[in-house]
Amino acid sequence: MYTPEERRRRDASKWTLVQGILAPIQFLVMAISVALVVRYLRTGDGLAAANVSVIVKTFVLYTIMVTGAIWEKEVFGQYLFAPAFWWEDFVSFFVIALHTAYLAGLAFNWPPRTLMVLALVAYATYAVNAIQFILKLRAARLAEKTDKLAATMEAAA
Repeated sequence: MYTPEERRRRDASKWTLVQGILAPIQFLVMAISVALVVRYLRTGDGLAAANVSVIVKTFVLYTIMVTGAIWEKEVFGQYLFAPAFWWEDFVSFFVIALHTAYLAGLAFNWPPRTLMVLALVAYATYAVNAIQFILKLRAARLAEKTDKLAATMEAAA
């Protein structure tokens, strides 16, 4: 997944740490927002809190997407759609589109239930995207372990 030079740039990039901090924050914000959105859909209470939570989630998403593009540029030499993360970036655009549609719907006064369902669809798409990234990171770690083991075996031979 990473060439040795890309791995070196990844490990040296401050954006790797930024992504590592923002990813769990975004997940936590989403979990809180899901609870508020579902509460509104079940009871009709808490519309303002649900709306604020989706807005906060959207801006955290925008932040992680911008910083992720910077990270991708530092590691792979291009802002988006580096071959190693092409599919993750592709799905990310659907995630961004759905979150942005929510903001547009809020601005254009769409019915609250429509907005809340849209938020849940956006969050489900985000969850798929997050799983893509987690699987990619796991594969990278396994590849690094395999590379280190191979190097150790080669040195011992």
